[in-house]
Amino acid sequence: MPRWEPGARERLVVAAVDLFTEQGYDATTVAQIAERAGVTRSTFFRHFSDKREVLVAGQETLSHLLAEGIAEAPEGASPLEAVAAGLERASGAMGPMNRELGPRLKAAVAASAELQERDTLKSVGLATAMKAALAARGVPDATAHLAAEMGVLAFKRGYARWAEADRDDATGLAPHALAALEDLRAATTTLG
Repeated sequence: MPRWEPGARERLVVAAVDLFTEQGYDATTVAQIAERAGVTRSTFFRHFSDKREVLVAGQETLSHLLAEGIAEAPEGASPLEAVAAGLERASGAMGPMNRELGPRLKAAVAASAELQERDTLKSVGLATAMKAALAARGVPDATAHLAAEMGVLAFKRGYARWAEADRDDATGLAPHALAALEDLRAATTTLG
């Protein structure tokens, strides 16, 4: 087994999600994940501190892209327009592998309380990054917090729609995330 074979991180994510889906999170070991991915246990630990961290692979990059898109939104953009710019930027980093893993990852998370907890922490991290980027644009705290939470919800809803959409739909994640954000914006007008 080559020590530094390219694509190890991606193979580890796919192997982990496959095993979580096939036999459950609790029954899956790091050794099994590494073996399925064709790498050593030490390679696994170079990429992840433990098996639940596989769930948040790419979270740091995603948070950075969301914040970067918000920061680069046109001057005068509303908070939700800035969030939309963040969603567009982050969506560009999501490729076919992300789309294919979506339904399986969702099932694995639904079947494990530990993964549900980690998924919640991931959402908090994404919201925190967006809120900070909005605050840096001068958006008041309560508005920044609400817009960031709506951004996370829009991303999740858009991702779910994208993952479940017809595979012939090559439009990417962005239109789904932006449509979800618009749905949420419209829903706020009915809150009273």
